[in-house]
Amino acid sequence: MAKVKLTANTALYPVPVVLVSCCDEPDKKTNIITIAWCGIVCSNPPLISISIRPSRHSHEIIKRSGNFVVNIPTEEILEKVDFCGNHSGSGIDKFQKCSFGKLPSSKISSPMIKECPVNIECSLRQVIELGAHNMFIGEVLAVHVDNELLDKEKNIDYKKAMPVVFNQGEYWSLGKKIGQYGFSVK
Repeated sequence: MAKVKLTANTALYPVPVVLVSCCDEPDKKTNIITIAWCGIVCSNPPLISISIRPSRHSHEIIKRSGNFVVNIPTEEILEKVDFCGNHSGSGIDKFQKCSFGKLPSSKISSPMIKECPVNIECSLRQVIELGAHNMFIGEVLAVHVDNELLDKEKNIDYKKAMPVVFNQGEYWSLGKKIGQYGFSVK
């Protein structure tokens, strides 16, 4: 099969869609931003990166507060997820507008989103200026999971969680499990 060379772009796909919640320390005003540029960058200590444009309202909030929550949404709330990515929190309260419940985090000031079955509390470790986006690296301090998503070994059953991925401008659901780490050598 012949290959076609394209210009350099963000062709990596799919990427997880997450809702990042944050809390502005001076006035305790909260915000939510939809992020698709999110990933694991280290396992020990557990570190997650999110990339945000400097013009976004949450950018300065996270820099000031030094913490954020990565909330993994479900297919059921996709319209609200898209709304949070297309409206600035500078003029509206996205928690209120989307009827999202705020749950207190156990280690940081930023709230968790009740409707998201997985919530990952992060303490800001570093901000790296990259260009159009700045990368925020957060150390995972706590993970909260809806009990019904856990199997007997306390692993998250992502089929039940129904996460969403972003695929070159489109939202996609995840299909079925097709393998497990290490299956090729068993």
